[in-house]
Amino acid sequence: MGLEIETTRFSAADFRDFHRRLTVETELLAQWLEAGRCSDDARVGGFELEAWLVDRDFNPAPCNSRFLAALGSEQVVPELAKYNVEFNITPRPLHGNALAMFHADLGGLWQRACRLADSLGYHLLMTGILPTVTQAQLNLQNMSDQNRYRALNEQVFAQRRGRPLHLDIPGRQPLHLAHPDVMLEAAATSFQIHLQVPAGQFVRYFNSALLLSGPMVAVSANSPYLFSHDLWEETRIPLFEQAVQVGGFADAAQGPIRRVTFGADYLQHNVLECFRENLLHYPALLPIVYEQTPAALAHLRLHNGTIWRWNRPLLGFDAPDRPHLRLEHRVMAGGPTVVDEIANAAFFFGVAHALANEPQTAQRWPAFSTCRDNFYQGARNGLQAQFTWLGETRVKARTLLAEHLLPLARQGLHALDITAADSELYLDIIARRLASGQTGAAWQRAFVARHGPDMAALTAAYYTAQQSGRPVHEWPV
Repeated sequence: MGLEIETTRFSAADFRDFHRRLTVETELLAQWLEAGRCSDDARVGGFELEAWLVDRDFNPAPCNSRFLAALGSEQVVPELAKYNVEFNITPRPLHGNALAMFHADLGGLWQRACRLADSLGYHLLMTGILPTVTQAQLNLQNMSDQNRYRALNEQVFAQRRGRPLHLDIPGRQPLHLAHPDVMLEAAATSFQIHLQVPAGQFVRYFNSALLLSGPMVAVSANSPYLFSHDLWEETRIPLFEQAVQVGGFADAAQGPIRRVTFGADYLQHNVLECFRENLLHYPALLPIVYEQTPAALAHLRLHNGTIWRWNRPLLGFDAPDRPHLRLEHRVMAGGPTVVDEIANAAFFFGVAHALANEPQTAQRWPAFSTCRDNFYQGARNGLQAQFTWLGETRVKARTLLAEHLLPLARQGLHALDITAADSELYLDIIARRLASGQTGAAWQRAFVARHGPDMAALTAAYYTAQQSGRPVHEWPV
């Protein structure tokens, strides 16, 4: 989805040609996996951070083309809305001082971008949902000037036969509305972790990421408000799921398969299960036909980019003839600060590595339906959630995170040969966040409880705290 396209209109022949090429490439991937062609290199990490441009009154500022032209960095690119941008940090092997280097890379780029935004009369802000954004601002006039976004909107509504999207989110102040385009998606911004792993171990890492989704969304929750409604701890989850609500073909066991989804099951054998599901169950949204050899897997990769699993398998190339597999963990919100994001990444890398390398863990994993329920419990209730964990035992989120997963994170980072100083620095931030109970979502709700439901005042205070650089557990209310 990051590649630009030349047209926004497609014929029936385009869809047939695309499906034919997608079929060929899916079977080619099957052959590669059978032959052991995919990379077994050491673990490599990376991430993307989506952020907001806001004006001096902390309302969305639709100016990303001007901002990006002035910044001139290939690492910062447009997102769906003109008031969103995406930061892409160079991947690194996960050993030694990789965490500190990630911190330096993101921190340096973020500060440079913040200074530029200020000089242009704007602010740059990272958060899951901007508290001041209104439904009226989520319109096609504020869509970024890329054909791929126009085409996405046209194809979503073609498959919906022009019917508006409906948002229905329960919460303390339930929200129900209809919307005429895909711009609701632009209200949800995230921190997406990438983890490249040896192909032979991909199933274990991918399933570990699924299992971790509930705890990770709970410990990083940062989106309690949408259009001044108090909803979930991580309202991004139901918002995004309903903002691109185009079902795939009906499945007898699962019902309609959604484009934004937690998935249908754990992986059993290899990553091909996801790509065959893509082929069989998801109609093409963007049937762009590339004049490239099937070995580029261009159609397979584009199609996969229009299916937004919360844990998404990705296929890339280290060299033209050397494919690799990585997973994209998409459950976390943007913010509250750079150091909080690096701490979240450190925690995920450590626990995922430890779980994937525990020989007996899978035998005690909950059923997939329970794993999925944990995810939505974590999104809705944050650190107050109750999870069903290994051995089908019930446990409080904070207890699970502090007493079981935090030690696993230390164990995993040690096994990756991450420096002890970095491991202690970033995992201590998670420990202190758990001890205080103050996630970004908890801080926002505490601020509103004390100062009232003024979303502009909330956003201004959030921005000031973010600019301090202090992790969220230290933010005063």
